Amino acid sequence: MSIAELQVYRVEEADVTGGVCVVRCVGGTARAGQVYAVGGLRLGLRRIERYGRTAACLTAGHTARVHLTGAVVALLSRGQVLTSVPPDGHALEELEDWLAGDPPLRDEPHPRTLRILAVGRMQDDRLPEGVRLRWGRVALAATYRCARAEQMPDLARGAELAALRACMVQRFGPGRGGDPAAVCREALALIDLAPEAAAAQARAWRDLPRPRILHLRRIKNLLRPLDLVRPHLPDADPLAEALDAWSAVRPQLP
Repeated sequence: MSIAELQVYRVEEADVTGGVCVVRCVGGTARAGQVYAVGGLRLGLRRIERYGRTAACLTAGHTARVHLTGAVVALLSRGQVLTSVPPDGHALEELEDWLAGDPPLRDEPHPRTLRILAVGRMQDDRLPEGVRLRWGRVALAATYRCARAEQMPDLARGAELAALRACMVQRFGPGRGGDPAAVCREALALIDLAPEAAAAQARAWRDLPRPRILHLRRIKNLLRPLDLVRPHLPDADPLAEALDAWSAVRPQLP
């Protein structure tokens, strides 16, 4: 069962006990009694109101006023997404075991939701570095699941993986955070053009068919995060030379 996500439109009132927000459900089904995560903090969904009446639930695509418990309500901002979790939350160990072997997991998270949560915790400097690294590995596993579930094209999948893997190298360093050369090599292997050919197409990209424009844009998205790992490659490395050639072309891509 996928878990619910609520996007905050505005906070109408808030105090130390909770508050009232206008939200839009952007995934799953929200129900009173659910617990929602905001980083490492938790909010309780006490009541849902639609058109002045209490509603039993809120489904994707609809808006409502929701009554939430928890002092963090006052700190919510427009556009922020709240994600439902089991009352006690999924422990990191549970998620690691589930991703490794698919044991039963209560309120199984949607891959995209899990990726967002795991990336957030990987970047949470309040957590010990070892724990953040484990969350990064959970985010990687969730990214592969997203690609399968959403049937992502190879370049789109590669861009998400490259962005995450490059971020891990930047945060945890080569070795613990991953292999910079492998990040670049695997990303560049997905590109079906030479830099010169891509540059030639980019010069008149507005005249290209829409699918070709999208293809060039996906190449650009794939290349962007590689800037984070380039400093870890020796200048004389052929891989670094290939990356530099693409870096010169990237600004010309649509």
